Amino acid sequence: MEEVKSVPRHVGIIMDGNGRWATKRGKPRSYGHKKGADVIDEVATACFNNGVEVVSLYAFSTENWVRPKEEIDAIFGLLGVLIEKKLAKLIKREVKLIISGDISPLPENLRKKCLNAVKKSENFKGRVLNVALNYGSRAEIVRAVNKAIKNGKTEIKEQDVSDGLYTNGLPDVDLVIRTSGESRLSNFFLWQCAYAELYFTDVLWPDFHADELEKALEWYSGRKRRFGGV
Repeated sequence: MEEVKSVPRHVGIIMDGNGRWATKRGKPRSYGHKKGADVIDEVATACFNNGVEVVSLYAFSTENWVRPKEEIDAIFGLLGVLIEKKLAKLIKREVKLIISGDISPLPENLRKKCLNAVKKSENFKGRVLNVALNYGSRAEIVRAVNKAIKNGKTEIKEQDVSDGLYTNGLPDVDLVIRTSGESRLSNFFLWQCAYAELYFTDVLWPDFHADELEKALEWYSGRKRRFGGV
């Protein structure tokens, strides 16, 4: 592998294709989500090892509630197990966990696990794992504006919106990776991704291992980010 010359500070990953991966193998969609969950630690670790500071994972969107209840329950169950199993490793690595999204509608057991993990890692500096859970970007922006209004703002400025986002204090997203061949953001960090580089791959998420991440980082290092300039 060629040396990665330019490393994104913040990588956002839309982990897509779990269901299709399972269907292709004659398995239930929940099986695909389990296999996809197994990849998360490998990819996040590879990001941090390459110098990435923040990894944001799109785990469950506000639109995903329309999926079959059985599939939703399986996703929530996997997330609970994942947080529980990986908490000790996160603490050992001093990785700070952040949850972006409204977790109030989630099962009580999952909410408690999320809040416990966030609490135990809240004082860590440097590496951040940000899980977008029951997250929708448009709702987040509306929430930020309403928060500014409640705080007495009569004219909303960009900084007011940024201050009210779940990701307040984090750098904007530099690189978005979406797997499974889809080429859209699907309401993922629209504000934070204003100048992000977008990397789309046909690889389904359960097959997206560290070597595929290296390809994305190499691609990013070749991009010239002008931010509106020349």
